[in-house]
Amino acid sequence: MEYDPRSLVVPERLGWLREHDAGRQWLGALPDLLADVTADWSLRVAAPYDGSRFALVLPATLADGSKAVLKLQYPDRESAHEAAALRCWDGDGVVRLIAHDERRAALLIEHCSPGDYLAEADPDNAVSVFIGLLPLLWKPPAPPFASLADEARQWASDLMPEWERAGRPCERRLIDAARDTLESLTADSTEQVLLHQDLHSYNVLRATRQPWLVIDPKPLVGERAFAVAPIVRDYELGHSRRQLRQRLDRLSTELDVDRERARGWTFAQTVVWALRGGVGSRYHVESARWLLAMR
Repeated sequence: MEYDPRSLVVPERLGWLREHDAGRQWLGALPDLLADVTADWSLRVAAPYDGSRFALVLPATLADGSKAVLKLQYPDRESAHEAAALRCWDGDGVVRLIAHDERRAALLIEHCSPGDYLAEADPDNAVSVFIGLLPLLWKPPAPPFASLADEARQWASDLMPEWERAGRPCERRLIDAARDTLESLTADSTEQVLLHQDLHSYNVLRATRQPWLVIDPKPLVGERAFAVAPIVRDYELGHSRRQLRQRLDRLSTELDVDRERARGWTFAQTVVWALRGGVGSRYHVESARWLLAMR
């Protein structure tokens, strides 16, 4: 049975948007937006996936019967240039962009089949997949991407207010150390490649065109050592001090990136992520403690 866009039931993971005026307005406009986009692109859609917190994502069928994925994005700084990143990567280890409507923040992207998450693979094999994928992503950048250095300065500025807003979910020493680490790392970082700042094991899917394809880019431009951060802290790959160290050591060695800078970026961004709430916050706090003590 064909899915009626105007009968849309908002996925549970988008419910947090109701806490803000802009979020409530976006959610209220979603049924009409979905109906308009599907009509303009001659799509048939099925009920939405329930995995995204910043976009409505639905299976789609094009007029010629081929499969795709429709993504309607909530306006968000980190994913603002997703379409540009997909164009830059041009399907090399990453899903392809089929169409983009910038005004409506709508993307039509390649469908991955069978679509299993890399998180469901053996952890050691998953790290091997990441080691194969990351060099494919390190393309020479061009506008309009934000820089890692600018993003890190914003993180450092926001640490204290976000810590207070989140109810002080970790000890103050982690906040101070993260701010100092970010200031140190941004002071002497000059390398410029395109990065996916949220490349964890639920953002890689099994596919047919290539064995694994990356999805959901949050692009930045900066140094390669930063790229290992979301993989090292990915608790789906095993959550213990020993397992974090093993991932850090293996990724740094096999990808030939500076281990101490990789550890610093991982620690600092893990603190930032810990303040954002959600099911992973407790894991991120524990990981940040281990990483701070790790040498």
